Amino acid sequence: MDSQTNKLAFELAFDDGWRYAPAPESTDHIRLDKQYELFIGGEFVAPQEGRYFPSINPATEEQLASIALATAPDIDAAVAAARKAYGKWSKVTAAERGKLVYRLARMLQERSREFATIESLDGGKPIRESRDIDIPLAAAHFFYYAGWADKLGYAFPGRTPRSLGVAAQIIPWNFPLLMLAWKIAPAIACGNTVVLKPAETTPLTALKFAELVQDAGLPPGVVNIVTGAGDTGAALVNHPGVDKIAFTGSTDVGRIIQKAIAGTGKRYTLELGGKAANIIFADAAIDQAVEGIVNGIFFNQGHVCCAGSRLFVQESVADEVVQKLRDRMETLIIGDPLDKNTDIGAINSREQLERIRSYLKIGEEEGAEMHQSSCPVPDRGYWCRPTIFTGVSQSNRIVQEEIFGPVLAVQTFRTLEEGLTKANNTPYGLSGGVWTDKGAKIFKMTQGVRAGVIWANTFNKFDPTSPFGGYKESGVGREGGLHGLGAYLSLEG
Repeated sequence: MDSQTNKLAFELAFDDGWRYAPAPESTDHIRLDKQYELFIGGEFVAPQEGRYFPSINPATEEQLASIALATAPDIDAAVAAARKAYGKWSKVTAAERGKLVYRLARMLQERSREFATIESLDGGKPIRESRDIDIPLAAAHFFYYAGWADKLGYAFPGRTPRSLGVAAQIIPWNFPLLMLAWKIAPAIACGNTVVLKPAETTPLTALKFAELVQDAGLPPGVVNIVTGAGDTGAALVNHPGVDKIAFTGSTDVGRIIQKAIAGTGKRYTLELGGKAANIIFADAAIDQAVEGIVNGIFFNQGHVCCAGSRLFVQESVADEVVQKLRDRMETLIIGDPLDKNTDIGAINSREQLERIRSYLKIGEEEGAEMHQSSCPVPDRGYWCRPTIFTGVSQSNRIVQEEIFGPVLAVQTFRTLEEGLTKANNTPYGLSGGVWTDKGAKIFKMTQGVRAGVIWANTFNKFDPTSPFGGYKESGVGREGGLHGLGAYLSLEG
């Protein structure tokens, strides 16, 4: 079926006001408290200053729960609990540590439906993504690192691996539970203790994970979870009792962290922003590539640091690719994140929606041609239709700056060398994608694109065994795989 026929069939399906049969995920199986405290020393404790803030459902703008706001005294207590626990946890046998990490993975699997639903409620992402990607991958990371806990000597032959101590971990709002798994699983498998701060807009799955920590029987203080905004994170980063910083978030905050810990001797890993190039050659399987483009930029509403937000299409097929992409965009459904039909959910917060809208305005002011799908959006909540810009140049801000939304900038190239030069013309270097039928082009492009993760004829594929991280302004260090294991160890010898 060609794109025009497909578009006609889609339009006919909407005749007489019929759109689709809603298939909402039930919330009867989840339990959310009206108020959540800090998780310190194995117990939920009230914040010392008694302050709270709301966690908002971005699809309805309704409050889901009231969340404790941690201040400096709470950070002191959390770090002290982690330090006290480290003295015992680091002496627990590696096999026992592995067993407990494995237990967390199994418990996460058993409650996967609950966690997926809460993730979509709190973050706005479609339930299909939470259910089929986020939660299974989070569990997979705990399984993977549980297996390494008693094999560290084999992971780093000829070296003597030793844990670092207390790790301060700060995670973003786009993949709350998955980023928690990326941070906590390797840290505790290596014998460290942690103080984790989730993003202020998506704290709920982290706090639900604290319940698993209690039920799994981890010693009190091995995992501590403190909630709050920027000031809470700053207090954690600057605390003298912390040995390691692990941060995922914006490049601007990453710079602040680097300055704050300079000269302190603290170890750190920073996974920051991105502006990935998705490169389509004329010999690529075009229909497959279009699906990869959609996945690369509209997955999780574009709230992905490695999103393929810069599209480079070889000139001879550019018109075909753009037309097919526009037709495909018309089939995407925006709406209730808990509806299993939904392709694009809610923007995470009002602030992020305002940021995206400001870039849409910038793109038009810079002379680019904007195209958005015609799909309806709900009256309440934070929504942005999938958007593409054509007629852009390398100097445009929408090409150079991370938008973190469902916004794609399209450019063309003629030769492989031109495509490679344009792809590398960015301050970021986190990820990229190449679509071609020729293996030689794949190898040349993947060797030439200066990015930490590059996919060939696919996009946004993740695995706990593979390291993830970037170059330039996309960060320092790697997470996942053996690289992620080494980030929480001192390797002597």
